[in-house]
Amino acid sequence: MQKALTNLLLTYPELLESFTYIAILSVVLWGLEPCQASVNVYNHISSGRREVVEAHKGAVAADDGRCSRIGRDVLKEDGHALDAAVATALCLGVVSPASSGIGGGAFMLVRLASGEAEAYDSRETAPASASENMYVNNPLSKSSGARAVAVPGELVGLYQAWQKYGRIPWKRLVLPAAHLAESFIVSPYLAFQMNDSKAAIFADKGLRNVFTSNGKLLQAGDKCHNFMLAKTLKAIAEYGPKVFYNGTVGVNLVKDVRKAGGILTFKDLQNYKIRVQKPLSADIMGYKILGMPPPSSGGAGMILVLNILASYGVPSASYGVLGLHRMIEAFKHMFAVRMNLGDPDFVNVTNVLADMLSPKFAAELKKTIYDNMTFGPSHYGGKWNEIDDHGTSHFSIVDVDRNAVSITSTVNAYFGAKLLSQKTGIVLNNEMDDFSIESNSSGSSLPPAPPNFIRPFKRPLSSMTPTILLQDGQLRAVLGASGGIKIIAATTQLFLNYFIKKMEPLASIMEPRVYHQLIPNFVDYEKWTTVLGDHIELSEKIVTGLEKRGHKLRGVIGGSICQMIVHDLHSHTRVQNLPKNVVHGKLIAVSDPRKGGFPAGF
Repeated sequence: MQKALTNLLLTYPELLESFTYIAILSVVLWGLEPCQASVNVYNHISSGRREVVEAHKGAVAADDGRCSRIGRDVLKEDGHALDAAVATALCLGVVSPASSGIGGGAFMLVRLASGEAEAYDSRETAPASASENMYVNNPLSKSSGARAVAVPGELVGLYQAWQKYGRIPWKRLVLPAAHLAESFIVSPYLAFQMNDSKAAIFADKGLRNVFTSNGKLLQAGDKCHNFMLAKTLKAIAEYGPKVFYNGTVGVNLVKDVRKAGGILTFKDLQNYKIRVQKPLSADIMGYKILGMPPPSSGGAGMILVLNILASYGVPSASYGVLGLHRMIEAFKHMFAVRMNLGDPDFVNVTNVLADMLSPKFAAELKKTIYDNMTFGPSHYGGKWNEIDDHGTSHFSIVDVDRNAVSITSTVNAYFGAKLLSQKTGIVLNNEMDDFSIESNSSGSSLPPAPPNFIRPFKRPLSSMTPTILLQDGQLRAVLGASGGIKIIAATTQLFLNYFIKKMEPLASIMEPRVYHQLIPNFVDYEKWTTVLGDHIELSEKIVTGLEKRGHKLRGVIGGSICQMIVHDLHSHTRVQNLPKNVVHGKLIAVSDPRKGGFPAGF
C-alpha cells in the first residue's frame, strides 16, 4: 500500500499540495502522527524544496505546478517563451479560476534575446454604455454582479503576441487547458479561495454548478469539472479568439451577462483593442528595470521606491529595521503619487510619469523621510483616496534562446464578479471596481481620484507589476507578483532581497513582507501559515522597532505571491545557433510557497 500511495502521488503531484489529504492517508498506511505523516510523505517523494528548480534550457515559474509543466513542455518542443505563455495562461484560467482567466485581462512584458522589448496591455475596458455615475444608486453593484463586468482582453492579447512571436501551432497551445477543464483536482489554495467565497458561489448558479457537488463546496483533492469551459476552449483552439470576440462564444457570453443585469454588449467585444507600447525603463542600483507603463502603476511605482532607496547612496540603507522603515516611507510617498496616474488615452500622465521615473524627484522625496518617525497621510502630499485592487496570477518564463515573458493576469476579486457564464463556463471579471467613484472614500477625507473616473472604453488603474531585469545588456531575471494592491511592495521587496541583500532565491521569496498603501495608515505584515504549512511572520524585534518609530502594525493572513526566474550570468555556456553576444547561463526558477505552486524547467 505504501508503494501504491507513492505511485498515486507521483501520478498526481498536485496532491502533494494537500497536507491534510496526505496526512490522513499516511496515518492509515504508516501509523504516523498527522503532523509527522505530512512531512514524511513530502520528503519521501521530493528531496528538498520543490519550489526551486535549476534548468539550463528553459523554465516556467507559475503559481500552479500543473501550468508550469504545461508551459515547460511547450518550451521542450522548441517553443518560444510566448508560446509557453499562451499555454500557461490558459491553464491557470482553468485550475486557478478565482484569480485569472479569459474572462479577465492581463499586462505582459516580452523581451527578446536580441534586445527588443514590448509591453502588451490587454487590460479590461469599460463598456460603451458605462458612465461616471452608473453606481450612484447601487454602489455594491460596482464590486459584484453583472454590472461590475468590464470588457475582457486577456485572450486577444495572448493571440496577438503569439501571431508575432509564436512558433508552435495555436491549437497545440490551447488544448491542454481544454482537457484540464474537463477534469482537474482542486488545489489547496483554490479550496481556500472557494471557502472564502462560499456564499457567492452558492448564490450564482453557474459557479454553483462547477464548484459544488451534492450541495457541498468542493474541497482540496476533489475533482472539478467545467465542461462548458472545455467546450469554449476547444472552439478557441479551432477558430482562434474570433469565436470569442466576434462569434458564438461571445454571443453566449453577452447573453448571460445581459440576463444577469449587465451592460456588456457584443459590440463591446468586437471593438476591444489591445495596446502595445514600449516598456518603462530605468537604471537603478546597477540594473536596468523594464516595467509596465500606465494604466499599470506597478512599473513606475517600483522604480520610484527603488530610486528613493538608491538616493541613500549605499545598499545597506535597505537593511534591518531602519531599512524597512525607509522602504515603508517610500511606499507611502509612492502611493500618494500613483493615484495621479490613469489610462493615458484619457488622462495626460506625462508629467506624473516623468516624476515617478526621475532620480531627482526621488531624492527630493527622500528629504522628507525621517529615520526616527513616520507621519499621517497628509505629510506625503496625497490628494486622492486609494483604490484597493485585488486578486491576480503571475508567471515568469525564459526559453532556450533567452527570450523572456513576464505576465500578470486577473479577474480582480476572487471569482471576479462572482458570476460564471453558464453558456460558456467563463468566470467574469469585476474590473469596474478598480475605477474611482464618489462612494470609494472609505471614511477618508480624501476625495476619489478624477484621473481614474469611469469613461466608456477606459482602462482602470492597476497595481500589476510584471518586471524584467537586465544587467550589462543581458537578461538577468524575470519577476512579478499577484495580490492586488500588495503587488508593487512584494515585487520591490523580492528585488531588494535577492539583488541587493544577496539572499538565496527561495529565501528571497519566503522572507516575510510588509505592505503600506498610505490609506489606511497601517503597516500590514505577514503573520500566517501557508497551504503548505510554512509559517511566515515578521520577527518581534522588527515589529517593535517599527512601532518605536510610530508605525501602527497589523498582522495579516495572506499576502502577495511572487514568481521569479534568475539568469546566472556567471555560469554561461555556448549554445549552437545563438548569437555570440547572448549569454546562455543557468536558470533558477522559484515559485512562491504561499500559494502552493512550483516551477518547471529542463
